[in-house]
Amino acid sequence: MSDTQSIWAALAEVNDPEFPMSVVDLGLIYGVAREGDCVRVKLTFTAMGCPAMDMLLDDIRARLLQEPGVARVEIEIVWDPPWTKSRLSEHGRELLQSWGIAV
Repeated sequence: MSDTQSIWAALAEVNDPEFPMSVVDLGLIYGVAREGDCVRVKLTFTAMGCPAMDMLLDDIRARLLQEPGVARVEIEIVWDPPWTKSRLSEHGRELLQSWGIAV
């Protein structure tokens, strides 16, 4: 597994605090890169006033620091392009629909 694939796999284990689905399935991750011991993540939120922002940032940082050789995590919050439901993975769509949420 490549460095970026392992980072994506680790992020897939981080759940959004409001919906029990991963930040990857929710489409919040816009990109990842690994440079030596540092992982850089581009992340968005579903809304600018998301009450779970700090919790989600902490959860992402904590999970990525568990990866072998990762000593630093830098998270860039990206608002452009804005998040829309089109960013949901197929699995994310299925989860929301199973809970009765129209997507």
